[in-house]
Amino acid sequence: MFNNSIIIIIILIYMFSLTNTYKEINNYSLSEKYSIIKKLLNESDYIIIGAGAGLSTAAGLDYSGPKFQKEFEPWIKKYNFKDLYTSGFYPFQTEEEKWAYWSKHIYYDDLGIDAADLYKKLFNLVKNHNYYIVTTNVDDQFYKAGFDPEKITRYQGSYSYLQCKRACHNKLYNYNEKFIEMVNNIDYNTLKIPSNLIPKCPVCGGKMEINLRMDQYFVQDEYWYKMVHNYEEFLKKIEENKKILLLEFGIGLMTPSIIRYPFDKMAYTNKNSYLIRFNLDNKESIYQLDERYIVIDEDINIAIEKIMK
Repeated sequence: MFNNSIIIIIILIYMFSLTNTYKEINNYSLSEKYSIIKKLLNESDYIIIGAGAGLSTAAGLDYSGPKFQKEFEPWIKKYNFKDLYTSGFYPFQTEEEKWAYWSKHIYYDDLGIDAADLYKKLFNLVKNHNYYIVTTNVDDQFYKAGFDPEKITRYQGSYSYLQCKRACHNKLYNYNEKFIEMVNNIDYNTLKIPSNLIPKCPVCGGKMEINLRMDQYFVQDEYWYKMVHNYEEFLKKIEENKKILLLEFGIGLMTPSIIRYPFDKMAYTNKNSYLIRFNLDNKESIYQLDERYIVIDEDINIAIEKIMK
């Protein structure tokens, strides 16, 4: 029998092995890489797109730049906000302040904008292929751009839905119309909304929260499980010896276990798969994939334009 010390050592060795990273080993120029990607798009039997925040940033959703600073100037002055991400963790003192901010945030980042050109171009790139989308993004860009809703699995929730803050029941509520009403009633002197617009849980009467994976109370409703199941079924139906193209856009190392590492593993275990990682910063894989791994460290907009030519 192993004693506890040996078990701990084995676990530590395994964890250390996961920290090893491998760079792409090819010497292709960018133009050569784009030619290869075009060829793979035409030849692949299955295309799986993995998308993170970097894709929406490339699409023009401004999380900290001039547009953010203009739209959120009152909040920046009052709360010293730096960007949309960190501001989401601010401990507002009142529900009136909290929902004034969040309704503005959601309208700015989702409800008040149409499909970005980059998402529409990406749709045109794969619409005639057997594709599936997995994403950690919580905006509705894939839906707005025309992708099949039955082929989109989003793991981290959605701006459009509220849940009980303490998850007293397993149901989500579409709040888009109410968010717009909140935005239209923000008092910009106090940065509050009227108290009668504050959402309450219809079951326990407690506070509501946006359905974002922030803590242990994140609600995974029936639709969430259905879409996870849809993705699992898509993977199960992949036929042996068929070519798989994994297109990964803008996924960093904040939550790599959701999409990034599974893509690495899929490419490693299936020798008929190719992983294309569109990323300016995090360019390594946790597996040595040889010529089946290509990194595009160019603006995603430029990259898609070149691939579509």
